[in-house]
This record gives sequence, C-alpha cells and structure tokens, in this order.
Amino acid sequence: MAAEFPQPAASSAPPPGGSSGGGWSDRFEQGLHPAIERFNASIGFDITLLQEDLDGSIAHARMLGACGVLEPGEAERLEQGLETIRSEAAAGAFRPGIEAEDVHFAVERRLIDLLGPLGKKLHTGRSRNDQVGTDLRLWLRRRIDAIDAALLRFERALLAQAETHADTLIPGYTHLQRAQPVCLAHHLLAYIEMGERDRARLADVRRRVDICPLGAAALAGTPVPIDRRHTAATLEFASLYANSLDAVSDRDFAVEFMAAASLVMVHLSRLSEEVILWASEEFAFVALTDRCATGSSLMPQKKNPDVPELVRGKSGRVFGHLMGLLTMIKGLPLAYNKDFQEDKEAVFDGVRTCLDSLEAMAILFEEGLVFRPERLEEAVAADFSNATDVADYLVARGVPFREAYQLVGGLVKGCLREGVLLRDLPLERWQALHPDFEADIHAAIAPRQVVAARRSEGGTGFEQVLGQLALARKRLHG
Repeated sequence: MAAEFPQPAASSAPPPGGSSGGGWSDRFEQGLHPAIERFNASIGFDITLLQEDLDGSIAHARMLGACGVLEPGEAERLEQGLETIRSEAAAGAFRPGIEAEDVHFAVERRLIDLLGPLGKKLHTGRSRNDQVGTDLRLWLRRRIDAIDAALLRFERALLAQAETHADTLIPGYTHLQRAQPVCLAHHLLAYIEMGERDRARLADVRRRVDICPLGAAALAGTPVPIDRRHTAATLEFASLYANSLDAVSDRDFAVEFMAAASLVMVHLSRLSEEVILWASEEFAFVALTDRCATGSSLMPQKKNPDVPELVRGKSGRVFGHLMGLLTMIKGLPLAYNKDFQEDKEAVFDGVRTCLDSLEAMAILFEEGLVFRPERLEEAVAADFSNATDVADYLVARGVPFREAYQLVGGLVKGCLREGVLLRDLPLERWQALHPDFEADIHAAIAPRQVVAARRSEGGTGFEQVLGQLALARKRLHG
C-alpha cells in the first residue's frame, strides 16, 4: 500500500479538462487565482485515497465494459493503465502537483497521458461526488478492520496481565477515595469489557460504511446504462444507497466512526490516568520499565509515564474531529457541497491517532510496566475499606443493615481518632459494640476474605474472576 500522506509535487502537465486550467469545462475562460488554487486543492491529503481511487476506477471500468458502454478491449486497457499508475505510485514515480486539484483528477490526467483519448472515457457515468464517497468508504472500511485488530492486541495484553494477577489485590476506589478491595484481574477485566464494546460499536459502524454510492453520479443518477450492483459486487460492498441525493451527501458514517473512535480514546484515557497515578511514588502500584518511560533533562531521578500521558492528551484530538465533523454537516443543504472536502483530514487523523494510541498502550501492558503485588497487598491492608464487611457481618446475623451501618460508622470515627485500624481491635471491643460479634470477625474482614466473599455474578470474588478470565480468553483467543 502506498504511503498514507505523500506530498504533492510540482508538475507542468496540462489538466484533463478544458483550457481553464482546472478539470472543468470550457465554460471558464480564466484560470484560478494561484492562492485560490492552493486553497481549493485537496491533493495534499486526499492522495491518501490513491489505492482506493484506483480500486474504484478499475471496478467502474469493468462495469462499463460489461454493460457495453465501452467497446471490446477498452475496459481491459483502462485497467492496465490504472495498474500502471499503481506501480508508478509504489515506485515513488507518481507525484501529482497542486494543479491536479485532487487525487481523482490526478489519476485521470495520468491515465490520459498513458492511453490518450481512451483515458477520457473512464469518467463516463460517474462524478467526483460519488467517486470520493466510494473512495473514503473503501479506505475507512479497511482501517476499521485495522483498529479492530489493534483493539484485540490491546485486550490480549490486558488479559495476560489479568491472568498473571488473578490472585493479586488492589484497592478499589469511588470518588478516588478508598472504597473496597478488589482483585486486580477484575479491575483489568473491566477495561476488556470496554474494549469489547468498542469492537462491537465499530462493527456496527462498519455495516453503514459498507454501502456503495457509486453510480449516483453528481446527485441525480445517470442516463448511461450502468449496473451499480456490478461495481458494488466487485468492490465487495454489502449494499447500495437507495437514493442518489443521499448517496453523495451522506457523511453520517464518518461521524459515527469518529464517535466510536472517541469512545475508544475515552477508555484509553481513563486507563492512562490510572497508570499515571499507579506509577507515582504516592501510589507505587506499578514500576515503569525503561521500554516505555523517559527521564528528565534536569532531574536525574525521574522516570516519566510518557505513553499514558500522550494517550490522555491525544484523546482531545479525536474528540475535536468529532465536533468538527458535526459542525461541518449541520447546515448543509442537499446534495454535495465543497464543505465535504473537510471530512478527510479529520477521518485520516482520527484513524491514525486511534491506531497509534492502541499500539502504544498494548506495548505498555506487554512490556512497559510491572505490577508490585507486595505494595498492593500492603495498600489494601492499611485502610478502612473493609468497613462494609463489618456491617455485612452483622446483617448476616439478623441486624438491619441501616442499624449496622450506623454502628460501624461510629466505630470507624473512633478508630480514626485513636489512630488504629479495624483489624487491630481486640474481640472485647467488638463485643462491646454489639454482642453478635464473635472471634471470627478478624478473619471475616481480612482483605482476601473481603474479596473472596463477593460471589455475586460479575463480582470480584476469586471464583467469579476465574470464570470471567475463562470467558475473556474464549472471546479473545477463540
């Protein structure tokens, strides 16, 4: 595949259209002002769609040949010319300049150079409006598949860590305050669930990307006897747009993709924030390896969590592209408008940012951090996150929960005043609080027992987590 963002080169070759200097008809007597030519051109970024433009053009040529619009042998010669352009691009020899305006005219102009008048027949029965819509859908369809694969790698990295730490505890938080201890594997599995929702959303978006607009022409269809289903089948589209106006003006699929990509970035950003906290000396739940951390130019002791910080920051780029796309289309009348030129850079950058971030986070969890079980064990043992289990202990013995809740709240307040933990209280103190406390209270509020007791479906109990791990393994490895 050609490079994503090759730069346009200078060229003096004439355009494929009339004498005006653009790709339009001889209705125009003067060329564009040079500044407007630069402002109008999209070749600097839509050259990214070159491979898709060639694929779509080959499918269109084959269809014109099958329908008898082209004479025998012409479709084959057009296809050979288009494949020549593909080879030239792979060799770095196809570098259209700014005067080509866009990738579609650049291909057409080169085809005319190669084939003469025959090259001018390729555009029969189509417009740049349905052409660019087809190209973008083909490009995005492939990138959605790439993002799905990147998500799968990221989830597998999380799963590997979760399987390693199926018996490790970590403090669970609400409001960023210690709440209840949980199994570390359970915590990581939560992000796998988010990733699976991301994959499902992208698969749903892909279904709406997989609709072919080719044959809608500029906006109203064409009198040329074409076969839209032929080109759609050649390009492996699942279905056709039913309305030609909608076909050339629909960018819902781009917005939907960016919304799905934004949620991918939200999930990566949330996990990034946790890793940043975990890597701090205050938490010290993980140690960063040299593979995914940098130092300070001034402070020699520093090891900075650059990967999660960059991912957290890059999420804003994708969110911005979503808002930009929504704003672009919100006031557009039917059908095609030049505003649609602004969709491509947003989609290209959104895809690239999402893919880069997923790869970086996968590497981070594969080889960039090491959990510190001894520090985690120490953390869950040194707080009051077992207070709810004291209340549950009384509830199991017939005490109404709200009464037990109030009793334990008062006990915690006293412990805080005295500087002791619940685990340090002697049995006499427990029985003075309520006669139903027995000698097993200390075992009942030990962190491991607290976690093990959460046996409800989907909970953090060790047995439940083993089941969740098995399910995740089946999902991600088959």
